[in-house]
Amino acid sequence: MTSAVSLTDVVKRFGDFTAVDRISLEVAPGEIFGFLGPNGAGKSTTIRMLCGLLRPTSGQGKVNGLDIVEEAEKIKASLGYMSQRFSLYEDLRVEENMRLFGGIYGLDTRRCRHRTEEVLDLTGLQERRLSITGELPTGLKQRLALGCALLHRPAIIFLDEPTSGVDPGTRRSFWDLIYTLADEGVTLFVTTHYMEEAEYCNRIGLIDEGRLIAMGSPSELKRRHLGGAIYEIGVTDALAAVDALSGAERVLDAAVFGRTVHLRLGRDLDARQYLEPFLASAGLPIHHMRTIEPTLEDVFVALVGRKEKS
Repeated sequence: MTSAVSLTDVVKRFGDFTAVDRISLEVAPGEIFGFLGPNGAGKSTTIRMLCGLLRPTSGQGKVNGLDIVEEAEKIKASLGYMSQRFSLYEDLRVEENMRLFGGIYGLDTRRCRHRTEEVLDLTGLQERRLSITGELPTGLKQRLALGCALLHRPAIIFLDEPTSGVDPGTRRSFWDLIYTLADEGVTLFVTTHYMEEAEYCNRIGLIDEGRLIAMGSPSELKRRHLGGAIYEIGVTDALAAVDALSGAERVLDAAVFGRTVHLRLGRDLDARQYLEPFLASAGLPIHHMRTIEPTLEDVFVALVGRKEKS
């Protein structure tokens, strides 16, 4: 089976700066693939190359079987793209935006009308079809943007921070729509900063400073990269606690999670006996402590911390 996305040793340089550094990956048709990393990690640059908008400095890649260098124009016509910044026309009605983009994608009048109706049903926007786009809540705007990207039935859709700025409930309903598309065989290539949201992906690639540092399903990443036990501790000043713990010899990594601290210790260590006197000496007595299940954010903290220490 041909991969929906295939990259081999792809590099992108801007002068002396290497934005993407020898990335290789495969994404299967119908897969929900999460592409995670901090700002400036190289996510958007990689997506721009995959969309035929940016030529790689070196390496090879294909999207839907099309070469990202030689067939860039065909790639642009074969995929859907939804940017993190809302880019539709705010003064048009919902169905007017859809028909406009249907025309841009080359649909004739009859097919455009038919697909508009289908997409309005799929996205739950039938009752808002005559609403002015600029008056829609953020969550419905996101649905409309995705709907416009679906009009020409692309085999793959790139979603760049698709749920940025929406509440958790709306985010979850948006992901229900993503699952529906995947069930229909559409490939979803998603970037997100929400680690809990990344749990919904079939597989994940973690990128940092232009390099792919881990790849696998959420459960695989946790199992493969998180040795030791994960603890949540409550202290008066979480930031001060992380600063203190970062210098502790037996703490593998530590990070702020809301008002608490997550840290990783070796399994052979008595956590309470080690941590309580250590933090008390820093003027940071522990209010509570418990063992917790690891999250993808714990994975990312562990990988980045390991790289920085090395």
